[in-house]
Amino acid sequence: MLVTTTPAIEGQRITRYCGIVAGETILGANLFKDLFAGIRDLVGGRSATYERELQKARDTAMQELQERAQALGANAVVGVDLDYEVLGQSNGMLMVTASGTAVIIEPL
Repeated sequence: MLVTTTPAIEGQRITRYCGIVAGETILGANLFKDLFAGIRDLVGGRSATYERELQKARDTAMQELQERAQALGANAVVGVDLDYEVLGQSNGMLMVTASGTAVIIEPL
């Protein structure tokens, strides 16, 4: 399935709009991951642990978005937007939401 942040796809014609679709995921932060990430941040390095968790959350949200688009009969999603939020008491959870418009496209 073709997924893009743009409102149109070059060389393709949108023949039908199937509806708005979204995928979301919420991941809880682990105490040990927080501890090691904090130590890494203190020495000025990147937090590989958080980067991996963020990538996993983004991949899950995008997969869910595509599954919902496919359930509507779409073969593409246009206008995709990714949003990130920190949730929960003491900001202990990360939410990633992917949303867009499910469409059917055909070559020009």
